[in-house]
Amino acid sequence: QVRLVESGGGSVQTGGSLRLSCAASGYTFSYKCVAWFRQAPGKEREAVAKINTGTGGTYYADSVKGRFTISRDNAKNMVCLQMNSLKPEDTAMYYCAASRVSRVCGGNPDFYWGQGTQVTVSP
Repeated sequence: QVRLVESGGGSVQTGGSLRLSCAASGYTFSYKCVAWFRQAPGKEREAVAKINTGTGGTYYADSVKGRFTISRDNAKNMVCLQMNSLKPEDTAMYYCAASRVSRVCGGNPDFYWGQGTQVTVSP
C-alpha cells in the first residue's frame, strides 16, 4: 500500500522559511513525477512545484519562482520543498503528490496523495 507523509509545516512570519518533506512507503520516487500542491480556504488547489525524478527537470508556479525549491533525496526516498521569503499569500494546506505510473509531469498524471501539512504565514 502506497503512503505519502508530509512533514515540516508550521507557522512563520513574513519573510521566514520552512522546509517541507514528503516521505513514501510502498513506493519509490525514482523515475516519477512528484509535485507539491497547495490549497487555501475558498481557493482551488494549485500546483506550486513539480520534479521529474528521472531527469531532474522542475516546474514552478510563477507565484513561487525564485523563492521555492523542490529537490529529491533518492537515498532517503524523499522529496522536499524549501520555501524561503514566505508571504501571507503562501498560507495553505500543502500536499505531496506522486505519479502512480507516469514518468513525466506533463499530461496531468494520476497521483497518489498525502494528507497534507499546514503552512501559515503571518504578516
